[in-house]
Amino acid sequence: MNLLSTDIKNKVLDKVIELLDARRSEIIEANQKDLDDFNKEDRAMYDRLVVNDKKVDGMIQAVKEVRNQDDPVGKVISEINKDDGLKIVNKTAPFGTIMIIYESRPDVTVEAAVLAFKANNKILLKGGKEAINSNEVLVDVWHQALKENDITTDYVKLLKLQRAETQEFLKNPTEQIDLIVPRGGERLIQFVKENASCPVLVSGRGNNFIYVDHSANWEQAIKVILNAKTNKISACNALDKILLDKRLPDLDKKLLHLQKALHEFEVELLVDKQVKEILSDEAEIENEDTWYEEFLALKACVALVGDEVEAIEKINKYSGGHSSAIMTTDLSKAETFMEQVDSGAVYHNASTRFTDGGAMGVGAELAISTDKLHHRGPLGLEQLVTNKYYVYGQGHVRV
Repeated sequence: MNLLSTDIKNKVLDKVIELLDARRSEIIEANQKDLDDFNKEDRAMYDRLVVNDKKVDGMIQAVKEVRNQDDPVGKVISEINKDDGLKIVNKTAPFGTIMIIYESRPDVTVEAAVLAFKANNKILLKGGKEAINSNEVLVDVWHQALKENDITTDYVKLLKLQRAETQEFLKNPTEQIDLIVPRGGERLIQFVKENASCPVLVSGRGNNFIYVDHSANWEQAIKVILNAKTNKISACNALDKILLDKRLPDLDKKLLHLQKALHEFEVELLVDKQVKEILSDEAEIENEDTWYEEFLALKACVALVGDEVEAIEKINKYSGGHSSAIMTTDLSKAETFMEQVDSGAVYHNASTRFTDGGAMGVGAELAISTDKLHHRGPLGLEQLVTNKYYVYGQGHVRV
């Protein structure tokens, strides 16, 4: 793959910005076709599918942010000059070809492509059939921008494959693929992991926890819980499980307060045996599988734990490794929690909704990685490169 100059890449991105605005009505009209064909009962998926003026503005802003970031390719990571004259330089380098498989979310079509392209990668976009009209127009925007700068449209490809065709492509790809990123629910992730013949970087599964310590500021805890649970239920950083310290003062009153606050937002509650003794009208958690589940809905589990040690154990057993939070006024306890919880992002007295490229200062993101190799958390521009060693000699041989 040829390395494009930063200037050329930025010219393409300037054109993408211009075209997204110029073809705004066309993009929204195409999206309306997708919305008209979609089953609105799946509220989370429907919310992700919507493209309006605000969403187009967000796409434009994402491209602008990436355009203005430093080129991540060719940066020197380390340089060693050995005594024998051998020079060893480690530099950042493109992955090559990245495939992203995602459901709904037409804005991912733009964000994934801009990140991959600025990092000099080709990207294969396998969006869901529910967003096909939106994605076709958005990819055409990319192709127009690439053509007008005499760059091959191979840098951005939309794959229109059915499930069986996708499965075959993953097992026997017709072109070199260096990394696959499945961005969606547990079923999609498992499907990709079972069938892919190249490295897979898992993204998107949330199942996030908040633990409320007995020393927590209760009003603050309620505020954070409501934000994490109800601000955007379709996001992978939304809250699913609430663990309360048994030692909370006036525990019964606090549980009733929590119940009322969540019910005002129409949140369905599932509770453990101990909580059910107080919130008798709520359904009890009867299946352990529920603890592993990411809801993406107005639903939450509420349970009691003895202390932060039990909370950490429960989180590490059941969570998706995405985001976990502790509400406490004890700084030492918060530090221990944050060190020992095995999540990509850990919070003290803050909502899990901040696990996002923009909110964390990364900018546009390809996904939120819950893997540990090669990166964890928001996958921004700097994370879409690998490395390469450049070794300079003068006839050096090893003895």
